[in-house]
Amino acid sequence: MKKVMVFGTFDILHPGHEFLLREAGRLGDNLVVLVARDKTVHEVKRHQPKNNEKTRVKNIEKLMLADKVILGREGEDKYAVIHEEEPDIIALGYDQKFFIENLKKVFPDVTIVRIKSFKPDIYHSSLLDTTSGN
Repeated sequence: MKKVMVFGTFDILHPGHEFLLREAGRLGDNLVVLVARDKTVHEVKRHQPKNNEKTRVKNIEKLMLADKVILGREGEDKYAVIHEEEPDIIALGYDQKFFIENLKKVFPDVTIVRIKSFKPDIYHSSLLDTTSGN
């Protein structure tokens, strides 16, 4: 049984996120989605997410595309939860750039896959209105 892991903020869910999760799910038998903690989002992106971490987890769960949805870890070792989950595959979004620089070195036996984009000129979080809820 192959376990696939995806991680991200997933703040304002859009069809691009759904595409990522569907494509990642096709890579294995079990999909684990790690949702970034509010504090981590603020540290990395320099702004608070529109939706808090609990809401973001619930929104991913409502899609019913993941077998398991978990929150990331706070603190220095952002990879701790990846060690715990022991995925066979880590699927990255086409534009994902945070916490990926050492993945192959830290997890040499894990296959790292980058999922292609889905209409990035339309469905990219930075292009969507983050103030109106759309």
